Amino acid sequence: MNKTIIVADKANLLLDDSELTVISFESYLADYPKLNEPKTRIINLCDTEHYLSCGYYCSLLAEARRHKVLPNVSTINDLRDMSNDSLAGILVTLPSEQIGQVVDGNIIEIMVFFGWTEQEDWKKIARQAFEKYPSPILTLSISKDPNGMRIQVRRSGLSQLNDDQQKQFQERLLTFTRNVWRHGGSQRRQRWDLAILVNPDETHPPSDKDAIKQFIKAAAKEGIHAETVSAVRFSQIAQYDALFIRETTAIDHHTYRLARKAEQEGLVVIDDYTSILRCCNKVFLHDAFSYNKVPSLKTKVVIGSTDKDLDYIEQEFSYPIVLKMPEGSFSKGVFKVEDRSELKNKLDDLLCSTALVLVQEFLYTDFDWRIGVLNGRAIYACRYHMARKHWQIYNHGAKRFSSGGFETLPTFEVPKIVLDAALSACSIIGRGLYGVDIKQKGNQVYVIEVNDNPSIDHKVEDAYLGNELYKIIMQEFAHRLEQRGREK
Repeated sequence: MNKTIIVADKANLLLDDSELTVISFESYLADYPKLNEPKTRIINLCDTEHYLSCGYYCSLLAEARRHKVLPNVSTINDLRDMSNDSLAGILVTLPSEQIGQVVDGNIIEIMVFFGWTEQEDWKKIARQAFEKYPSPILTLSISKDPNGMRIQVRRSGLSQLNDDQQKQFQERLLTFTRNVWRHGGSQRRQRWDLAILVNPDETHPPSDKDAIKQFIKAAAKEGIHAETVSAVRFSQIAQYDALFIRETTAIDHHTYRLARKAEQEGLVVIDDYTSILRCCNKVFLHDAFSYNKVPSLKTKVVIGSTDKDLDYIEQEFSYPIVLKMPEGSFSKGVFKVEDRSELKNKLDDLLCSTALVLVQEFLYTDFDWRIGVLNGRAIYACRYHMARKHWQIYNHGAKRFSSGGFETLPTFEVPKIVLDAALSACSIIGRGLYGVDIKQKGNQVYVIEVNDNPSIDHKVEDAYLGNELYKIIMQEFAHRLEQRGREK
C-alpha cells in the first residue's frame, strides 16, 4: 500500500482536502521515517530555490529514507543551475502557428502544474518540460533565439501563485496523486508496483499484447500491480518498485537510459542496463565467448576494406561469409556475402557508420535453438526454423517481413550440450532474462548471440508451459523485491 505525503513550507496555503496528508518540513524532519511504515511518496512543495534550503533538505532526506520524492535532488540542482545561467534553456522546434505567437523581444510565460498547463497550444511543450525537469510547479519563458525557439525553465513556489492559480494547482495535485501515483482508487492493493516498458508503435516488439496481458495477470497473483508504460513516462519511473523492459533495447537509446535511471532509483530491473550494454554489442560477446571458452563460430573483427583487409579475410574464411554490425537485434545488421566484390561493397557500406565490423564463418542449419534463461535457469526452449527461401529465421529483406516456423519444447527434451552452452554464455552476462541463440551441427554447438530482452509471445514461447512461463518470471521479480526489502 502506498502513502503520499505533501510537505510544504506553509501547509495552510493548500485547500483542505481529506485525500491529502499535508505536513510541514519540521514535521517531516522530526516524525519520519516511522517503524513499519508503508511505501511512502513525497511531493515536496517547500522552497527549493536556494542550496541547503529546507526544500533541498526535504528531497535529500526523502532519498536517504528511500521515499519516492518529487522533485528529487538532481532536478532541484538542474533547475537551480539553469536559473544561474542566463543562456541555459531548451532549444526546440515549434509548429509555425506557435512560432507566430512569439514576437521578437517578447516573452510568453506559461505556468505548468505537474506537466499540465491550461493553455492548449502549449500543452505538449509543458509535458516535455515536466518530463525533463519533473517538479510540481514550473514556469516556462518562451522567446525567440537565433537558432530557433528557447524555453527557459525555472522552478516556482506555492507562495508565488495567485488565488486562481492555487485553485488550479490543487486540482492538478489531486489528479496527479489519484491517477499518476495511484493514491486511493478502487484497485486491489498489491505489495509492489511494476512498470512494463512497451512501445505501442513498435512493429515487432519482444512481447505481443496477449503476452503482456498474461504478464500482468501473473504479476497480480504474486502481489505485484503491473501496468504498461511508454518512454514518455521516463521521469515518473521512481514511483515504481520494478521495471520490466518489453521494448527492443539498444545502447544509444532511451531503453538503456531508462534502465540505468531505474537502477539508480533502486528499482528491480529486468533487463538491467549492464545486460543491455553487454548483449547489444556483438564485439563484447565475441571477446567474452572467446575468453570464457563458450563454443561459438569463428569470428574476426576488421576495421578496414583495403585489399590487405580483404586478403586477410579470404585467408581466414571461405565464402559465403557473414558480416555483422556491432549492434543489432532480431537478425538486423547481419549480412551474407558470396564473393570478394560483395565483401568489399558491404564492408565499405558498413564502415561508414561503424568503426568495427565482425566477420564470421557461415554455417547453415535448418533451425536455430533459442533457450530462454532466467537467473541462470533454463525456463523455455524453442526451435526457430529458417524463413522460407532464406538463411535466417527472419527475412527483413522481403517485401513483407517474414519468419520461419517454430517448435516449443520442454527444456528436458533439449540436448544437454545445448543447455550447457546456453547457461555458460549467460553466466558471463548477468542474472537477467536472456534468449540464447545456438546452432547445432551433429554433436557440435555454437552460441550465436545472447539477447537481453528475448521474444516471449503468446502461443509461441509459452506454447509448452502456458501461464506457468509468465508466473516463473513474475516470481523472480517478487523474490528480488522481497530480497531488496530485507536488505533495507
